[in-house]
Amino acid sequence: MDPYGDHNRKILSPLDKIDKMKPEAPTETKPTAVDAEVPQTPEIPKQEEPQSELPDVQEGENPSLVEHLSELRKQLIKSLAVFLLFFIAAFSTINVWFPYITRGYKLIILSPMEVISFYTTISAALAFGLSVPFLCHFLWQFVKPGLNEKESRFLSLYSPAILLLFVTGLVFGYYVVNPLSYNFLVNLGKMNFDVMVSAQEYARFLLLTTMPIGLLFELPVVALFLSAIGILTSGSMKKVRKWSYVVLGVISALITPPDFFSQLIILIPMIGLYEASIFLVMRTEKRLQAVDAA
Repeated sequence: MDPYGDHNRKILSPLDKIDKMKPEAPTETKPTAVDAEVPQTPEIPKQEEPQSELPDVQEGENPSLVEHLSELRKQLIKSLAVFLLFFIAAFSTINVWFPYITRGYKLIILSPMEVISFYTTISAALAFGLSVPFLCHFLWQFVKPGLNEKESRFLSLYSPAILLLFVTGLVFGYYVVNPLSYNFLVNLGKMNFDVMVSAQEYARFLLLTTMPIGLLFELPVVALFLSAIGILTSGSMKKVRKWSYVVLGVISALITPPDFFSQLIILIPMIGLYEASIFLVMRTEKRLQAVDAA
């Protein structure tokens, strides 16, 4: 071992140490002719993952819902406009048709505001009755796109009958049920009381004896519609005839004044309408059987 061996060692400065630690730069290799002749494979672009079509479906449903709501809003605005038009016309001409409503009965008012309440109630009822054909037409325009062929054909065929039966029920209530019930109840009260009828109570009694009867007169059309969609048959209507009479009696008791005479006046035509419904359903079934047999 040479004690003087350290004299031959090269002394490195800190800067030399840093240069020594740096990696050597790679030497550039020139492409050879063989490498140039080898074609390079082009990079295949990454395919984007297919997006889910669910948002598109949802986006397609939202405009459909908005479209239905817009159509409903349009028909409601038209119905309200027609009702307001008839209401203004009825309220402004109330002195012309008022004697036909009161029938010459002596009515009293209990407060100044009751006059406005009575005029408003009667005018609104008359305006509703006059605007029913237009309201039915607007309702038909809204529900027609959502009906199937059988339902659409049924409603288009029986729409005049629906309106005619409703008007017939109003006329029957106004000319038959209302005067008979009113005179019966007033004469019954005169036996022990001094009868004074307020205008507001008379308006309520008039509406009670006309509007519900107009709706009850739609029974044949309802029966035909249920038969057309296969829910009701003439045989089933005959089987439940007794129970149907009981139900009609309860309904007539609920929508008429609380006296047996008024209820009987309503019950008799309701039974007649039920029997007419059985006859119409039976006739329709026979016609359909004949068509199927042919």
